[in-house]
Amino acid sequence: MNNIPYLLALHSIDGLGPIRLKAILDYFRDPKLAWEAKREDLIQIGIPRNAVEILIETRKKLEPQTYAKAIKDSGISYVTVFDETYPKLLAQIYDPPVVLFYKGEIKDFNEKSIAVVGTRKITGYGVIVTEQFVKQLANAGLTIVSGLARGVDTQAHKTALKQASRTIAVLGGGLNKIYPPENKTLAEEIIKSGGAVVSEFAPDEVSLPGNFPARNRIISGLSLGVLVVEAAQDSGSLITAKLALEQGREVFAVPGPVTSTLSKGPINLIKMGATPVYEPLEILEELGLNQVQSSVKVQSINSLTDAEKKVMAVLENETRHIDEIGRMLNYPSAKISALLLKMEISGLLQNMGGGMYCIMR
Repeated sequence: MNNIPYLLALHSIDGLGPIRLKAILDYFRDPKLAWEAKREDLIQIGIPRNAVEILIETRKKLEPQTYAKAIKDSGISYVTVFDETYPKLLAQIYDPPVVLFYKGEIKDFNEKSIAVVGTRKITGYGVIVTEQFVKQLANAGLTIVSGLARGVDTQAHKTALKQASRTIAVLGGGLNKIYPPENKTLAEEIIKSGGAVVSEFAPDEVSLPGNFPARNRIISGLSLGVLVVEAAQDSGSLITAKLALEQGREVFAVPGPVTSTLSKGPINLIKMGATPVYEPLEILEELGLNQVQSSVKVQSINSLTDAEKKVMAVLENETRHIDEIGRMLNYPSAKISALLLKMEISGLLQNMGGGMYCIMR
């Protein structure tokens, strides 16, 4: 594809989504010819009149070469659907982005990836589940894809980074307008770690509610499957999961407590055909991937001391506070503190903060 600055300029036009933009390029064969086309020619090939008028007005004030240089000067790279380096999985969906902007590294874009999404109002249960699944999926060699949103997305990215694993964040706005703003540092960490932050939106476009369904199709499109941890009945992460089903990708859902409204989303997905999962190994088996052993060696239950077995028993189905564990086992505080610390270091337990502990599945 020649005349890339004109392609970038066309891509910036509001109302020219990937389907319409592709139709324009197929008709004119050259972005420069399309950029300079007459009003009647654009209308004739089915471009809505309002989009045509926006294009004509934009041509008066936007110079393609200058626009392309501004993108480059801001440190943003891009790949087009016509390039060999374009993500192969993403290219297979019905409406792949014609241009994908990114910061970071994309040479391994075509590797094995899984999306992890869920509620922005993550609970303690959601934190545990997200960490446990992401740790093992990342250790198995999967790239973690998510949306940099608050809640489950943030937890997924941070857990992948802690595992020194690759993660990709897909934005609902431009790369110069990171949203939410408190995740700007997280985005920078993702880029520095060898991952990438990507978007199909023009670099200076702000994140708007209407952008997120389009963003979600990229999250699922980049991935072999989508894992939904916690989600309300009307959660945006369900859009990602439904798009994944339409794209022929696997969808996995973690069942949650029936007392939580954030369990309704996963339950509804399971009713629609998503695979319910209890542990990460089930996802790896479903995707046909060999499990890579975690760098943390978890002891066999048979090798535990009697005291450790008692702790595991009281935490079998509950998350409990250190004081409660000590009372149930009738252990003094010094003994229970030392015991829990040892089990945490061994990879048997997870310290959730605030004195709360759970079993590391």
